[in-house]
Amino acid sequence: MKYIHWLASYVLALSLCLHACTGSVSLKEPQGADVAVPESASLDKSRQEIHALLDSFNVAAAKSDFDRYFSFYTPDAVFMGTDATERWELDSFKVWAKPYFDKKTTWNFFSLKRNIYFDKSGKLAWFDELLSTQMKICRGSGVVVRDGKDWKISQYVLSMTIPNSQVDQVVKNKTSEEDRILQELTK
Repeated sequence: MKYIHWLASYVLALSLCLHACTGSVSLKEPQGADVAVPESASLDKSRQEIHALLDSFNVAAAKSDFDRYFSFYTPDAVFMGTDATERWELDSFKVWAKPYFDKKTTWNFFSLKRNIYFDKSGKLAWFDELLSTQMKICRGSGVVVRDGKDWKISQYVLSMTIPNSQVDQVVKNKTSEEDRILQELTK
């Protein structure tokens, strides 16, 4: 499963680079004759399933349904939050999140716009989305993998968006706290 995390992270990084350079990622032109591209109808069905997965995932969090929320992850999933220190493997994330679910003080995210991309096998996908949250607009991104008949979240990254006009002030506000983290990480 560690290989899947590595592969998913690699594919996500590569796709983001390709997307940034070309403006899109296409599955219509395989790299080699031996690579099969999933049929469009199959991709459309998978895309609908992933939309449903992510919407249900958000609803489970909003309803503080701990078991349902965590059922959407692979056993070796990783969650990365908005704070530089928030990188959790699934079991650690459950421990961190449990008190919020128990107190019914979880988060309520709603997808505003979502993009979904697939690898050539159609069994690995990655997404990015803009979310309406209590932190205003955030970005969710991640990797999902086909697990039998279901899709599961292998990696999820939550990022706060910062308007360009506010970046200087945000950097100023976070400098003292993040300078400590930078010092620790660069030792």
